[in-house]
Amino acid sequence: MKRNVSIALMSTLFMLSALTLAWALKVGTQAPDFTGTDSKGQQQSLAQYRGKYVVLEWHNQNCPFVRKQYQSGNMEGLQRKWTAKNVVWLSIISSGPGQDGSVTPEQESAYLAKMHAAPTAVIFDPTGKIGHMYEAKTTPHMFVIDPKGKLIYEGAIDDQPTPDPAGVKGSKNYVDAALTEDMNGEPVLQPVTRPYGCSVKYGD
Repeated sequence: MKRNVSIALMSTLFMLSALTLAWALKVGTQAPDFTGTDSKGQQQSLAQYRGKYVVLEWHNQNCPFVRKQYQSGNMEGLQRKWTAKNVVWLSIISSGPGQDGSVTPEQESAYLAKMHAAPTAVIFDPTGKIGHMYEAKTTPHMFVIDPKGKLIYEGAIDDQPTPDPAGVKGSKNYVDAALTEDMNGEPVLQPVTRPYGCSVKYGD
């Protein structure tokens, strides 16, 4: 009897694992749509930017790995470079209420002004719905979506997993490479990398 129960339990767990893998977000598949309110109180959705490249940047201004990118000027430089080429750049804050990185719209706006940052919008995701939808694990965790709505890159921002701003110099920027390659009609050579940084501070 116990053996039958164990077999049934194992079968159920296997089916659940298979189902999870089947629904896991994968490069080459359609990026899930989402809606959220930005720091200016405006509604933002992925669907409204169909026909354009979209970069998603999971953000936490308190994270040393995020500060590395902003204090070095790297993140702001990427934002300005690609938004000038009609790419939409959405920074997403999935920190839950009371968690590290949870800020008010005013605090985030002040931070962006101080850093001279230039995202298209900063979306607040306090329930973690968008973050869980994309399985965002770290800040930063980067995603690139093509004009057809397909995910073409997800993972780290670069190949230097250190909080030291000096590590930006000479690093390979995966987001920059993915956008350049795809826009040139070339395959994205590294469509998936391992994200690094602080864990996303979900509220659940």
